[in-house]
Amino acid sequence: MDFIKTTEQDSNYDDLEKMTINEIISNINKEDKTVPSAVEKALPQIEALIDQVVTKLKQGGRLFYIGAGTSGRLGILDASECPPTFGVSHDLVIGLIAGGDSAIRKAVEFAEDSTTQGWEDLKDYHICKKDVVVGIAASGTTPYVIHALKNCNDNNIITGCITCNTNSPLSKEAQFPIEVVVGPEFVTGSSRMKAGTAQKLVLNMITTTTMVQLGKVEGNKMVDMQLSNDKLVGRGTKMIVDALNISPKQASELLLKHGSVRQAIENYK
Repeated sequence: MDFIKTTEQDSNYDDLEKMTINEIISNINKEDKTVPSAVEKALPQIEALIDQVVTKLKQGGRLFYIGAGTSGRLGILDASECPPTFGVSHDLVIGLIAGGDSAIRKAVEFAEDSTTQGWEDLKDYHICKKDVVVGIAASGTTPYVIHALKNCNDNNIITGCITCNTNSPLSKEAQFPIEVVVGPEFVTGSSRMKAGTAQKLVLNMITTTTMVQLGKVEGNKMVDMQLSNDKLVGRGTKMIVDALNISPKQASELLLKHGSVRQAIENYK
């Protein structure tokens, strides 16, 4: 099958500059509504990758996201939210971006074209067979990501990917590819739009499902979340009130004493 980049195909809309504000946002919204359906079609692929992630993390491994540009930033975003949300170590889910941390805010020219740097970046973390590496690239053609996964495969490291094209070079390299085909963007080639939204939805699924499977959620509550601001302390206090049927004052004292909702509930006498 020939590889066709639907992410680069012409928009279904033209003369955007002639549209009113209402027309622009209505058409963007119309396109955005198609994204969840595209993700739904990829659920079997998403499940297969998550199964590998859960298995490896239960064995003491880590999850790595690696990408460039928007894709890299989305991976870093998802990784950075795991510690405060689920109380896990910053070393459990790690996001890497072509060009290094400075590329999070400002694009680093040609960083994504390197065929060696991705693997070098992973080696800085002493990547090993216990880990899982997920390459993120809407196009499925980013050299930085593809060659990182190739080296992982050569070293018996589980690989997955999230891309928005079928039959891409990245999908062929990944052992557990996820392909969410969202079609042409509203602005031709602007994969920060539907493709980026699709990637974020998949990333939400990967880490949330993994953390549930690892026991980081009880019922439907984030019992291991970090108490990093007043809002989260208030949320944690309410969880304890609901669980133990005690006063907010007692719950707050328990929470601050034990440092987490889980510990407060488990140590209540």
